[in-house]
Amino acid sequence: MKKYKVARIAGDGIGVEVMEEATKVLEKACEKYGASFEFVDLKAGGVAIDECGEALTDETLSKCTECDAVFLGAVGGPKWDTLPGNERPEQALLGLRAGLGLYANLRPTKVFDELKAASPLKDSIIDEGVDILVVRELTGGIYFGNRGRRWVDSLDEINHRPMNAFGVKGTAVNQKQEEAYDTAVYSRAEVERIAHNAFQAAMKRGKKVTSVDKANILESSRLWREVVLEVAKKYPEVELDHLYVDNAAMQLVRKPSQFDVILTNNMFGDILSDEASMISGSIGMLASASVREDGFGMYEPVHGSAPDIAGKDLANPLAQILSAAMMLQYTLDLPEAAKDIENAVESVLRDGYRTGDIYTEGTKRVGTKEMGELVLAALK
Repeated sequence: MKKYKVARIAGDGIGVEVMEEATKVLEKACEKYGASFEFVDLKAGGVAIDECGEALTDETLSKCTECDAVFLGAVGGPKWDTLPGNERPEQALLGLRAGLGLYANLRPTKVFDELKAASPLKDSIIDEGVDILVVRELTGGIYFGNRGRRWVDSLDEINHRPMNAFGVKGTAVNQKQEEAYDTAVYSRAEVERIAHNAFQAAMKRGKKVTSVDKANILESSRLWREVVLEVAKKYPEVELDHLYVDNAAMQLVRKPSQFDVILTNNMFGDILSDEASMISGSIGMLASASVREDGFGMYEPVHGSAPDIAGKDLANPLAQILSAAMMLQYTLDLPEAAKDIENAVESVLRDGYRTGDIYTEGTKRVGTKEMGELVLAALK
């Protein structure tokens, strides 16, 4: 029997509840394929701040490197919102991604036939089909660039800035001003490797990549577009088009069926993947993967920690369960078990069972635990 060592980080809020259900499904799905798990339970996020004084300890990161994969729940919550930015629970996510070298974020959005009624888009749009994979660069760009605050104490300093797009220099002031800055930086190598991820994914799907940038304004986007065009030459079977990010945001709700793989940078991907997630009807349905070249990955639901419903048996565990399926597919090389989980989820939805976030009139409302048990039963 093959035994996998998985770092399990339940996180905050509903993370503990949905992780419990997903773990049961993960173990059951792999039994018939001769696989089992050794879980290394670790803390990160808000709970780690409370117990250890920081969102991600060196010990937690080190133990993750000793495992085959990381299975993560949601982190954060209003309890820690007053902390400085570099001390908040979300720093655990950035630290894990950077510390583990996870540069590619894969976020699928698929509208299940059974959940069409839950989508905010019109039936005529959804009926065209929605099956999108957002490939987001994860360890570069504005989230990892130089940032800070400074005081500008002379009018001359402001007026020496480059002119903006309208030919106007910085705002004239006659007193000391505080300003903040965030820097977006990408190297050619960073763009190349994420572009290869997107084109390789497209080869296994609909063979189309839409690269999203802001090349009409940003120099980093101009480099992005140049490199993507170069990488595309190595994948002649894949159709490539380009969209500015504002247009891409509009097109996602106008005609989502036009997209197969969306390739984009860290910040744009963060925003667009959340927008795409709502097309499915609920963010509680969506899984994600963060991976590197050797296949090692961290798997987590897209949704937040939802502290307002934590401990009330209301949370939807399906995103965490589907994250387990992604872990089996992309890192642990058990695609058949992954497909079994996906089929079990679809079976439960087809039978009309819903947690509150995807409930519609005429369906059967269930809680977190019962939904987990239903998926288990469908596996059996």
